[in-house]
Amino acid sequence: MTSPNGAVFTDGLRPADVLTVVAVTDATPSVRRVTLSGDPAVVALAGPTVNLLVPRVDDPDPVWPRIQRDGRIVWPQGSHGVALRSYTARRQDPAAGEVDIDFVLHGDGPAATWAAAARPGARLAVAGAASLAERPARWLLLVGDETALPAISRLLAAAAPGTAGVAYLEVAGPEEEQPLAGPAGIAVRWLHRGATAPGHSTLLVDAVAALDRPDGDDVFAWVGAESATVRAIRADLRGRWGLGRAQHHAIGYWRLGRAMGG
Repeated sequence: MTSPNGAVFTDGLRPADVLTVVAVTDATPSVRRVTLSGDPAVVALAGPTVNLLVPRVDDPDPVWPRIQRDGRIVWPQGSHGVALRSYTARRQDPAAGEVDIDFVLHGDGPAATWAAAARPGARLAVAGAASLAERPARWLLLVGDETALPAISRLLAAAAPGTAGVAYLEVAGPEEEQPLAGPAGIAVRWLHRGATAPGHSTLLVDAVAALDRPDGDDVFAWVGAESATVRAIRADLRGRWGLGRAQHHAIGYWRLGRAMGG
């Protein structure tokens, strides 16, 4: 059996798929966009949500884990300095063999530290991917902070032309807003927290609390932000809105005080 890049399984395991940095740009003052290049088959599978294997900064020869046939990661024994983080690919271009990953530079976690120092030639590995758990609906509610912008950008782009709804996006200020393309019926609302630190704002919770539930059952809500914020919004969607499990997906992309990657 072989992996997407043609590597053969040995003793039930295969190497992780390694991608190389070819460009680094700042999408906004706090978001660094890293363009990675690799085998087109690997790039095609690297999303929308992808598990990234992030090495220590300036580690020229990371000890990557290996992957079982069922996708489980087998970590090497001893210290290896590779961290596992989950991100949504902002862009995938299998024909060009490129994928863009946006890293929010808040904090000093392994992914933010790596991205802040990333240069062409640096390497990342990938170990599996997953969907965004989205569901088509007549009316969409999309809620997130900076860490969820790549996911929400893809959800907006994939929504049917006649879809209605609203997207609430919390960022520090106007300089952190990004161009987003989606149906004209989905209103995009940017919420600026100003000097309030990430994870301490109630802007997203308050915005959803002030929103009336649309009529009908063809409704879907997708939420991605700091864990406590997500819990509060999920409770509102399940309680006041009465949404069932199939009508919403709410996930904590990071937790205040803990290094995580959305």
